[in-house]
Amino acid sequence: MTQTDRPSGIYPMLYAFFTMNGQLDRSAMRAQVNACIANGAHGIAVLGLATEVAKLTEIERRQIVEWVAEDLSGRLPLAVTIFGDSVESQVEFARFARDCGAQWVILQPPRAGATGDAELVPFFGKVMDQLDMPVAVQNAPDYIGIGLTEDGISTLAQQHANFTVLKGEGPVLQIRNIIERNGDRLSVFNGRAGLELTDNLRAGCAGMIPGAESFDLQARCFNAVRDGDDVLAYTLYAQVLPTIVFAMQSIDHQVLFQGHSASSAWNAMQRCLGPYADVDYL
Repeated sequence: MTQTDRPSGIYPMLYAFFTMNGQLDRSAMRAQVNACIANGAHGIAVLGLATEVAKLTEIERRQIVEWVAEDLSGRLPLAVTIFGDSVESQVEFARFARDCGAQWVILQPPRAGATGDAELVPFFGKVMDQLDMPVAVQNAPDYIGIGLTEDGISTLAQQHANFTVLKGEGPVLQIRNIIERNGDRLSVFNGRAGLELTDNLRAGCAGMIPGAESFDLQARCFNAVRDGDDVLAYTLYAQVLPTIVFAMQSIDHQVLFQGHSASSAWNAMQRCLGPYADVDYL
């Protein structure tokens, strides 16, 4: 993947919707994908913190990837987060995601047996060495509990040519340091629901990976920054900031309020979800 081919823009991280019987909801997942496409997403991501990936079974994770890839049908690029405690499990799932149509994968740190660079750098390196596709790392120590230092990120970027994207989860000043240290080796996205959106983009972020509740306004904000329209960019960010701050209060359990009138994407998903759209946890 060359610098010009690397992903950029706003990639909403999809939610896992369930029926009242506790099964993944096929129609709701399709409605979510279609709402993302119709409302300006630059790409789509799945199985991250907003998908509550740690609470899903292996079968459910695979089902979500298959459904989303089928519904996308190549209309937008797809990024898949890879969850697993062993090198073998991450390599296997990453290859599965690639075969389903993912353009790139995002490795999460293993939840057991790793505490810092000494364990994570060789772990991620072994996974990257066995994959013939662009690979990202999700670095979210404040939310996952473990992560890489800036030195660890730079070491991986120097040693592995297919490590081309970082999904950071941190303050913009920290993210800017990573961008400046790694130059063209890494395209850096931030998460945190889109917090500090305009500052992140001006610091050099390739894009953001927020949840799906307000991505449409964030995509328009990204486009405005790209086009040099500062007034529009700040106006859009001011509209979406209260939703971002609320979403950041519920990382462990994805709790969102309904009826965010400024977000046409969220309202579209609520209409498509029918009777489930009135449940408070949407």
